[in-house]
Amino acid sequence: MTDHPDGGPRTPEQGEGSDGHLDQRPELIDLPAPPTPARELLRGTLRTPLRGRADNLPATALRLRRTEIDRGNLLAYQQLTGFAVNDVLPPAYPHLLGFPLQAKLLGAADFPLPLAGLVHIDNEITQLRPLYADDYPDVTVHAANLRPHPKGTAVDLITEVHLIGTLAWSSRSTYLHRGHGDNVADPGPTPPAPPTTPPSARWRLPADLGRQYAALSGDVNPIHLHPWTARALGFPRAIAHGMWSFARTLAAFGRDLPIQHASRVWFRKPILLPRTVAFVREPGSQIATVVDIKDRDRIHLLVEIS
Repeated sequence: MTDHPDGGPRTPEQGEGSDGHLDQRPELIDLPAPPTPARELLRGTLRTPLRGRADNLPATALRLRRTEIDRGNLLAYQQLTGFAVNDVLPPAYPHLLGFPLQAKLLGAADFPLPLAGLVHIDNEITQLRPLYADDYPDVTVHAANLRPHPKGTAVDLITEVHLIGTLAWSSRSTYLHRGHGDNVADPGPTPPAPPTTPPSARWRLPADLGRQYAALSGDVNPIHLHPWTARALGFPRAIAHGMWSFARTLAAFGRDLPIQHASRVWFRKPILLPRTVAFVREPGSQIATVVDIKDRDRIHLLVEIS
């Protein structure tokens, strides 16, 4: 075991490899402190695209030991996403704990896909037990399953949260780099049919929602911040973060959201800000959508609970 320049020991483990095969797991690196997402994302944006072998993922998993929950951040997150204000972490909140590690992996010189233009297309969360503000979890992130996609190349970033060595929460974030696609490639799980009932709620989303969520999450992608930065990247206005809209949809399930559950979101159309959108869910159903208030066929995202 040798010391890594970032400050933590490197520990190889056996198991599922970063390419999805049974092989040696990515080499585990303990970081002394959370990376700064803005710096890591900027580094990834400026680096030379496809540096190194384009068919290999980083052979490392990044871990933060005994992560402290910032109660002020948690309170602001609960208020912004519609969850009850208490000591229970909303089911999408641990994504924020892992996002600095995701940013470091995505921005690394050996990450095979260019960061610019990478699109978050779906996300799956499994909550095995509730997490609380006074917990000190270990958070680990690694990349897996680099694969062809009908619209380009897809990759998963796996986030795991452990308490005293036991897995409590996990997430699979799927990103797509658009490009030359493979028409016969597996596009991933097919989403269920959307509900057709009248809207259950309307949400008026302010123009600064992206800036509010960026301040909490560290996700400072320019497409979320201001109209002029979004226009530079091809959007007429700033767009809402997908993980905010996912969290807000989970909150809308209220008491129907089980303590132990799996949830999956398919991101469809971006939500331009400001905007009024509709939450649609048939009573008792485990499927919901967020749609444009004037055009029900314009689905922004679809969520399924199991």
